[in-house]
Amino acid sequence: MKREDYQFYVSGAIKLGISFGVVSLLARWVTGNTILASPETLIKYGLTGGIGYSLMGALALILFGLLAKKIRERYPDQHTIGDVLRLKLTPSGYWYMITVLLITSLDSLFVQAMGAGILIHMISPLPIFIGMLLFLSFCFFVGGVGGMQRIHQLAGINVSLIFGAVIIIPVYFFIQEGVFPVYEGIKLYHPYLLYIKNTEAIWFIFTAILIGFGQVLIDRATWQRVFIIKKEKVRMTFTLAGLIWATIPLALSSLLMIIIFGRSYENIYSLIFELIEKIQSTVLIVLFVLFCFSAISSAISAEIHATTSLFVRNVLEVFRKLTDREKWKYTYIFSGAICVFLFVIVTILTPNPLELLFFFGNIYASMIVPMFYIILSKRKLPSLIPFASLIGAIGGYLVLPFTENLLAIWLSFAISSFICLCFTFYKWFN
Repeated sequence: MKREDYQFYVSGAIKLGISFGVVSLLARWVTGNTILASPETLIKYGLTGGIGYSLMGALALILFGLLAKKIRERYPDQHTIGDVLRLKLTPSGYWYMITVLLITSLDSLFVQAMGAGILIHMISPLPIFIGMLLFLSFCFFVGGVGGMQRIHQLAGINVSLIFGAVIIIPVYFFIQEGVFPVYEGIKLYHPYLLYIKNTEAIWFIFTAILIGFGQVLIDRATWQRVFIIKKEKVRMTFTLAGLIWATIPLALSSLLMIIIFGRSYENIYSLIFELIEKIQSTVLIVLFVLFCFSAISSAISAEIHATTSLFVRNVLEVFRKLTDREKWKYTYIFSGAICVFLFVIVTILTPNPLELLFFFGNIYASMIVPMFYIILSKRKLPSLIPFASLIGAIGGYLVLPFTENLLAIWLSFAISSFICLCFTFYKWFN
């Protein structure tokens, strides 16, 4: 495949085996949300919540891996989630789904960019304006210009930095402080973290798993990796990626406990970065900073690449056939526009990462059953199936003023599932 060929930008030059497929998935899913939401989850729900957060991503990847082999068998000639949607849906259903994919993509990008902004503010001597400009420029050249090939070239480095930090730094501190003093300090200052019979935490775990699975199920970058991993190895690749991913939030939780075991705290979101004050080694400080930047930059680059590919292949090309030169031109323009948008919006808004995840959780939960229909059905589906997710999400948002967010998410899932099941019964009896 020539580098000038736009398919080279979308899929890269090679099919991935298990080892590099796992690396590529981890580079996508170890994100700024993982770094920022882990402290809040641990503080809010204790150790049970920290374990639940790790289960969310692990089970989401493992469950999607069970579907991934079916996707490869049924759609051998497709390259993006948009290609499959175009094949299986009517025009109205297709454009609705594309709209949802673009909205959730911007949500994901915003969370990562916000994490980068917090990181720059906490540990960088640069003004946040200059820091974000440099950071987003790097992501633009990797994900927007370099494409899948450039992302793969950096994925191994990113994952090495991530695991170097989450393994070496906790071991360094536990050797210095000892495990028992950390446990006693947590028991004295933060005993609620050790309370394991927290029913609210159990409720959070099941809801988080539902959201996580819905998020992976409509993730643009994950679908692209399904099509570039060897078909016979795709299920094992997702299973191993899920199991390995689960260790990272747990490691971040242990880092957080090291920070707070002998004192109180004021700001949840700065806790993870206060680790730098405790690190005496310059090498470990550099490793920690590189870990944060590599995790966030790899996630943003993958999302920019996937969203741009979706927009060019499944939006612009629907209206008219594009030459490779036009595809490259629109790729540079659209990915650049995304980076400018992120640069502007991050300077205006600073929402809570966990709240943002659960706010969009209604959409992710309502998408699960319609996506099952789209993946597993053998014929084109009516508009009712994709629009069932819209009805479900609206139902969840309408009850938000009267109930808690977690219950609203389950209601969105239930409404969407009920509509799809009614459609199934109707088809059976007619």
